[in-house]
Amino acid sequence: MASVNKEATAKLKHLRITAQKTRLVADMVRGMDVIEAMDLLQYTSKRAAKPIAKLIKSAAVNAENEMDLDPEALFVKRIYVDEGPTLKRWTPRAMGRATRMLKRTSHVTVIVAERL
Repeated sequence: MASVNKEATAKLKHLRITAQKTRLVADMVRGMDVIEAMDLLQYTSKRAAKPIAKLIKSAAVNAENEMDLDPEALFVKRIYVDEGPTLKRWTPRAMGRATRMLKRTSHVTVIVAERL
C-alpha cells in the first residue's frame, strides 16, 4: 500500500500588495524548510515578507493540529500568488483632469508537507 502524502494549506486573500511584488518574496521561500523560511523572512526588507511569514506559520500550525505532522520536518511544498480584485480610484491632475489609479491586491496560497 502506498503512503499517503499529507499536506496542509493556508490562504491569504485581498493582500493590498501587488502580485508582482509579492511573488518576489514567494520565490525566495519556495521549497525551503518552514523554520529556514521563517528565519529568512524575518530579515527580508520587502513589505510582503511579514504577511507571507504569518501565512507560512499558519499553514505549519494547521499541519501540526489537523494532520498530526511533525513541525520540525515541514517544508514549503508550493506557494503561489494570484491577482486579486483591483480597486479603481481617481487622483486629481492639472487643468481639472483626473487620472485613474489602480490599487492592486493579491491572493497567496501556501501548501506545506512533511519531508520524507
